[in-house]
Formats: sequence, C-alpha cells, structure tokens
Amino acid sequence: MARKRVFVAVSGGVDSSAAAALLCRQGYECTGVFMITHDEAQTAQDDAEQVCRRLGIPFYVLDLRSRFEQILDYFCDSYLQGKTPNPCVLCNRIIKFGFVWEFAQAHGAEYLATGHYAQILERNGQYGLYQALNPAKDQSYVLSMIRRKMLEKILLPMGKYGKNSTRQMAEEFGLHTHSKEDSQEICFIPDNDYATVLARRRPQIVREGSVVNREGSIIGRHQGIHHYTIGQRRGLRIALGKPAYVIRIDAAANTVVLGSREDLYSRKLLAKQINWLIETPAEPFHALVKIRYNHSGAEAVVFPRSDDSAEVVFDKPVSAVTAGQAAVFYLAGENPLQVAGGGWIEKAMNE
Repeated sequence: MARKRVFVAVSGGVDSSAAAALLCRQGYECTGVFMITHDEAQTAQDDAEQVCRRLGIPFYVLDLRSRFEQILDYFCDSYLQGKTPNPCVLCNRIIKFGFVWEFAQAHGAEYLATGHYAQILERNGQYGLYQALNPAKDQSYVLSMIRRKMLEKILLPMGKYGKNSTRQMAEEFGLHTHSKEDSQEICFIPDNDYATVLARRRPQIVREGSVVNREGSIIGRHQGIHHYTIGQRRGLRIALGKPAYVIRIDAAANTVVLGSREDLYSRKLLAKQINWLIETPAEPFHALVKIRYNHSGAEAVVFPRSDDSAEVVFDKPVSAVTAGQAAVFYLAGENPLQVAGGGWIEKAMNE
C-alpha cells in the first residue's frame, strides 16, 4: 500500500526535527520544507537541511520574504494603532497553513505537519483542535485562527510529548538539534529588534508624546507608543512613589496612560473576526478564555454575534486585556480542552 505523503515544516529547531523523525518512523513519506522569513535565516536553514539529510528525506526551501510583507504590515500597523500584535497567530493562518499548504498540495502532499505542541483529534466524525497532553507546553493558542477545513489535513505528532522527551527523542534519532536552544525571537525580526523595524517601516510612530495619569494630567514623556503594552510596569522611567502600570494606549492622542494594578482589570472584552473551529454556536456558551499566549485562561461566557464578533463576559475580572492579541475560547469540561475558536481582541470593557 502506498505510503501517505506529508510535508513537514522544518524550522531548524528541535520540535519540528523530532516531528519529522517521528512521522518517518510511523511510515509516512516525508518531505521537509523550510521558510525563509528574513535576511538572516541561513543558520536555521542549514540546521533544517542537516536534519532532513540525516533522515534521508527531500528538502525544499521557500523564500517567503516578499509574502511576509503582509505580516510585517500587520505587525507595524497594529503598533501604529496602539495595539499589541500577535504575528504568530496570523502567520499560521495565512502563511504556514495557507501558502505552505498550497505548495505542499501542489507537490502531492496529503498532509502538512509541524512541531507545534497541540493535538488534532477526530471525535464523532468531526476533526477538532485540542490542547497538548502537557498543558504547560501547549501551543493550541497560536493555531486558533487556522481555517477549520484545514484540521483534517494537519499532523501534530508532538502533541503527546513534553520538551524533555522531545529532546531525548531527537538525540535518539541522531539529530544534532537535540541540544539547540529554543528561539525567543520573532522569527522574521533578527535579534528581536522590533523597534528598529518599526522605525524603518513606520517612521511616523517614532514621536514624543505625553504619559498621563487616569485624570489626564501629564506625568512624563515617552519616545513612541510602540515601546509600551498594556500591563507593562518595567521601563516606564517615571517615579510616582507607588507601582504604576500601562492601562491604556491612545494612538490618536499619542499618549500612554498609567494607573494602578486595579485599573488593569476588566469584566468583558469584544473580539472581532472570529474564526470558529466548531459549528458556529447559535447560543452563548461557557468557555475557558485565554487572552494571551502564556495566559492560563479564565472562566467566561462567550456571546457570539452575527457580524463575526463575540462578547466575552468573565466570571471574575481579568487583568491586562490587550487590544491586538487573540482571545481563544476553549470548551468547558473537555479533556483535553478543545478550541472552539478565537478572534482578535478589539477592546476591554467594564460596562
């Protein structure tokens, strides 16, 4: 019987390396594909190619720098609007599980695989996105905006493993990436120097403005709103004699608003451009809602709207709801938790 063909997105890191090795061992006909996203990707490309050579599988390189202009524009424009973007969530939708999948399909692939720690399970004839078995490593959040129809075409072999076992597995397979440190960078911004990228691509954002308190009184100056995010406490360079946090960024007025920890709490949020990974709910439902990647989640009721938006009402106020981030809804009571969908946070609300 013919083996099923799968393209594996290999980044040069240990997770995608182990994913490719596992799928080879499971009998899939694997091909590695590496994405060039910026001008300094050669080391990662070399690592990915070495892994594929070790596994004896074909290797493609896709130069996606021009296609990443869309991600860069989104990234920069979000900061220009006073929002904090999440480029990984958008990239997974339109690049990795969009363009790369189209490329893989055109070359005969039946599946696309990545090294993400999450699971795709078939239950009652429906494919769903679920948390990894190890919630501490779970990456289902960043997959929340992929198209539902893609679920049955994706393989996520690392969803049942933890990081330590992944490294041990990579070492057993003879992959040099087993000891490679995890990258903490945004993949398309070398050295994580996003401020320089913003200054080059959106120079109008680099302008001095006022830092104000809740009452609107000026208490300091800033060198650009892109240096701030909701909930930030460090690096404010303003001595108020008590802890202060960024509670609002007003792009139109070019001001940063500081307040207390209590001022960060919100009872509600509005999310737009909802992407449902289940049948679109007709009624409100209980969910665990994550408002950022490393958020543990908060109990809430999600109220779907007909305009592809949703209002989330939390059981208890949550801190630092940040416009531009994704709000991801997990169905309450599932084990592992299933992702119902997600959307882009438009604003926090208390009324």
